[in-house]
Amino acid sequence: MTAPAMSTHLPAAVLWDMDGTLVDTEPYWIDTEYAMAEKYGGTWSHEHAMNLVGNALLESGEYIRRHMGIDRSPQQIVDELLDGVVARVEVEVPWRPGALELLSDLREHDVPCALVTMSWQRFVDPILARLPAATFATVVTGDRVEFGKPHPEPYLTAAAELGLAAQHCVAIEDSNTGARSAVAAGCTVLCVPHHVPILEGPGRVFADTLDGIDAAALGRLTAAYTPAGSVPQE
Repeated sequence: MTAPAMSTHLPAAVLWDMDGTLVDTEPYWIDTEYAMAEKYGGTWSHEHAMNLVGNALLESGEYIRRHMGIDRSPQQIVDELLDGVVARVEVEVPWRPGALELLSDLREHDVPCALVTMSWQRFVDPILARLPAATFATVVTGDRVEFGKPHPEPYLTAAAELGLAAQHCVAIEDSNTGARSAVAAGCTVLCVPHHVPILEGPGRVFADTLDGIDAAALGRLTAAYTPAGSVPQE
């Protein structure tokens, strides 16, 4: 006699971070930062670069202005950073292991996905162009929101545009800044640390990689975790 199959509880939606989660573009940003420091006579370090992972771009621009010590406005810095990374992405998109396969399996199971990134639309566009049409039902970029990560606004916006409560969504993040944003919105977060560590905490489940994770596995990983709900900002 065959045992009955276990039911699979899929997420209502999956909200994806981009840099470091869907694509490994952090090296592109870091190379461009060092190039700017050399061009304008500033100083830079790997530690400073890591402090920017997951941040809103204009906040990163202000941080670079102060710590690199260059006479450029945050907007000018962001524009030049985007010029550099867009040029690299148009040549090659460095996908993270397992990301495309998971996206494909979620699409086959009719689980809607959203992209929630602090990058701006002109950087996102060449990446979206490499994916099947309508891979993401909605895209929330850093230039669309008033408050960037770690504020919950980006994830709350994405869930609302999918017609769902964030508490019913799973977010995938690679940074502590992003995880804080998703947890504060009420999501359960699959944390896949890459360039920077992510702290343990409520609403967070960890995996070393997306490689081998499909829609059913994502459901199993997060099923035992109750969304943390809205929490105060740290």
